[in-house]
Amino acid sequence: MSAGDVRGVPRLLLRIEGASLLTCALVGYAWIGQSWWLLAALILLPDLSMVAYLAGPRMGAASYNAAHTSVAPFLLLAASVALGSHAVAGLALIWLAHIGLDRALGYGLKYASGFGDTHLGPLGRVREKSGVRFCRV
Repeated sequence: MSAGDVRGVPRLLLRIEGASLLTCALVGYAWIGQSWWLLAALILLPDLSMVAYLAGPRMGAASYNAAHTSVAPFLLLAASVALGSHAVAGLALIWLAHIGLDRALGYGLKYASGFGDTHLGPLGRVREKSGVRFCRV
């Protein structure tokens, strides 16, 4: 486990927070009356940021983290209010729903050491062997 991993109750609270973000985003999406087909088509779009892992773990982590923090979608949501656009709000809410789903499932922000190293702990099963940590995603 890296020094930045969150464990115990704080980790559980962060996952509950993610589930809450997912729920609120979906309720907001339904409230503004956007297409559920569009949500289904775009919900995994932020995961395209993982393509940057082809350029290495540092670039992959930076790209993934940029697409999986809530700052940009909240700014987009604020812009939708300024523009009076439900369509833009719908895109922002889809993005927030994706982030919430990832956090609820334990997919945290990535460290440059590898895709499986996240701020919510390692992905997959972790086993120790000769003092070295192995993680299956």
